Amino acid sequence: MYRFFLLIALVITHSGNAQPPSHLTTDLLEHTDRVFLDGYLTTLSLPETRTAIERYQVPAIRNAKPYLGWVMNSETPNTVQTAYRILMASGREQLIKNEADIWDSRKTESNNSVAVQYSGTALEPSKVYYWKVQVWDNHGNESAFSSIKSFMTAPVLDGKTATYPLQITDEYPVKLLQDVKTTAFVDFGKAAFGKLKLTLNSLTGTDTVMVHLGEHSNGSKVDRKPGGTIRYAVYKLPLMAGRHTYTIKFRPDERNTKPKGNESGVDPVLMPGYIGEVYPFRYCELENYPGPINDRDIVRQSVHYPFNDNAAAFHSSDSILNRVWELCKYSMKATSFLGTYIDGDRERIPYEADAVINQLGHYYSDREFSMARHSNEYLIYNATWPTEWNLQTLIMAWADYMHTGNWQSITQYYNDLKAKTLMALKETNGLISSRTGKLNADFYKSIHFRGKNFRDIVDWPQTGVVGAEKQEAGESDGYVMTTYNTVVNAYHYEALQLMSRIAGVLGNTTDQQFYGAEAEKVKKQFNTLLLNTKTGIYKDGIDTDHSSLHANMFPMAFGMVPEKNRQAVSGFIKSRKMACSVYGSHFLLEAIYNANDAAYGLELLASTKERSWYNMLRVGSTVALEAWDNKYKPNQDWNHAWGAAPAHLIPRKFFGIEPLEPGFSKIRIKPQPATVRDANIKVPTIRGDINASFVNQPGEVFSLEVVIPANTTAEVWLPCTFKKARLLLDGKEQKFTRQEGFAIVHAGSGRHIINVKNVERQP
Repeated sequence: MYRFFLLIALVITHSGNAQPPSHLTTDLLEHTDRVFLDGYLTTLSLPETRTAIERYQVPAIRNAKPYLGWVMNSETPNTVQTAYRILMASGREQLIKNEADIWDSRKTESNNSVAVQYSGTALEPSKVYYWKVQVWDNHGNESAFSSIKSFMTAPVLDGKTATYPLQITDEYPVKLLQDVKTTAFVDFGKAAFGKLKLTLNSLTGTDTVMVHLGEHSNGSKVDRKPGGTIRYAVYKLPLMAGRHTYTIKFRPDERNTKPKGNESGVDPVLMPGYIGEVYPFRYCELENYPGPINDRDIVRQSVHYPFNDNAAAFHSSDSILNRVWELCKYSMKATSFLGTYIDGDRERIPYEADAVINQLGHYYSDREFSMARHSNEYLIYNATWPTEWNLQTLIMAWADYMHTGNWQSITQYYNDLKAKTLMALKETNGLISSRTGKLNADFYKSIHFRGKNFRDIVDWPQTGVVGAEKQEAGESDGYVMTTYNTVVNAYHYEALQLMSRIAGVLGNTTDQQFYGAEAEKVKKQFNTLLLNTKTGIYKDGIDTDHSSLHANMFPMAFGMVPEKNRQAVSGFIKSRKMACSVYGSHFLLEAIYNANDAAYGLELLASTKERSWYNMLRVGSTVALEAWDNKYKPNQDWNHAWGAAPAHLIPRKFFGIEPLEPGFSKIRIKPQPATVRDANIKVPTIRGDINASFVNQPGEVFSLEVVIPANTTAEVWLPCTFKKARLLLDGKEQKFTRQEGFAIVHAGSGRHIINVKNVERQP
């Protein structure tokens, strides 16, 4: 009898170590059970929307066989999922009884927790479904079932990416000034795209208030002439007698609402009817209001894609780096107001160059993946005019797969991605060109381009004023355009490489080998025709000897530079400093950190010069700018996500946290701190949060503490330039390998403390 009860106790204790899965997702959406009322979250359940009289919105699933995912939870080190069981039902009651009338996957041997495709009978439109999951791990533990998650299918199951409705957050002034001249000045602290709601009082009903809104102020007034396309607007508001609540109806701007009002021939993305028109502003001034007024009478209804402000965090001993991070992280939220990555407020159309930076920044600011996928799929069919930016479609598709582990999009758009490699523009010399007469109707149709002037761009703007750290006007560092341009062909190489990987993921070995071979051919010809043998650096094109920053930073970022030329190319890149736009800086920093030049990377990220992210703060913006300063692009927007590259560069390159395998099943953690003494970070991933902190004592010891999610492993690179080093993993000496000034060690899930010490100074 004693042995019997002991056995029961051991079983209970053993199974109790396994926590139920959490953060359940359906087609990448976690909050599928939330119901919105014109931007606001409600208390309604999905079934209740069928009888509601109001205009509700739900994140409806558009796939008849959606992909399901979850986060595996375990405090036991080195935990990996070995199996799962999913139950899906038409009602919550069945799942409470562990019954499933829609689908029972039964116990399935698999470590997949991010993209398990529903395998039952195709789901029906406009129906509510419920599901839950349990898992088994490599320690023999069986978890309890997760909480029940519900989702609703869309009226039409077209297989497109499901997205959330837009959300509204009510925000109140952080500063309110009133004077005797019946003027109230309001500062909301940060700019946002939103609406304005005012509760005002009038004794006579004859008052007319002038409402001024803008992104810039002159002390205690909204700047009426901010210059460029920094936003300012004024509205007349007649008051009725008594205390009433008013909403300002914003006028549509023809620049961002006119159909096909751009050279790419695409329509702007319009605000949905349940939200209405919005305007970007930080400041509000009420002129001719008899007052008084309090801060609860003025509400900015900020519009954004659902965003968890607490999902990501970063702090370091470098105060400028901290401020840059906060600026760029907030830019991800503020510019999400359309649910699609767009170019800021001027045109409100998606551009690939904006989206490729926005995508990565969003991944590292929130645990959210649907907006990135939706934006890339939108761009596939709404291509813009620059040659290079079409090639970026492959970069976005691969980033989507690596960060989600979900292959639905690359499967569905496989043939479109093949066309986006621009193989149709290849010439006999192995390079591609947009100037050799191949831009015909068939080519445009293959890449879904509806404009008329398809051409290379290099960087933007291409013309402008001469500024600090550069001698040439514009942001292309004096780039000389030729028939065969270096930048375009660097992108072409990267697109071919990624197309080969995508084909391999999908099991198409013929295409995998073909695109891989084509990439190698391009790389060989690229280095034969475009590498200046005298200087050891790249020329802008075949027919020029001019070398620009761009002609060198892109090959370095894409891994094309021969080993013997890396020092020369790196040296030239450093000599040109920040001679590129805020967009180009994304690739510049990629090149710098890929070359392991941590000191120069930090110098640029934390710079206080005119061409820096700190300058965006200095001029008064709280959202990333379209250009380094107004003088470099006089018509620039103050709300451009492509200027927010540090939102991902700080976690991905400075802290070095990236997926090595799809869906973060294997993680690389490679801090490059330079002189930063300490830092800590929280990175949201599809498998759970990565938490890390380091203490850096250059020349003596580097200490890293990290929490790695269950069902993952990590490859950890610690800075190690010591001749004699000793590495401790959780207090035990560990063998390690050396590479490029780093000590490399592997770790499983759980909490780890890893130290690498200079033996000559710390025995």
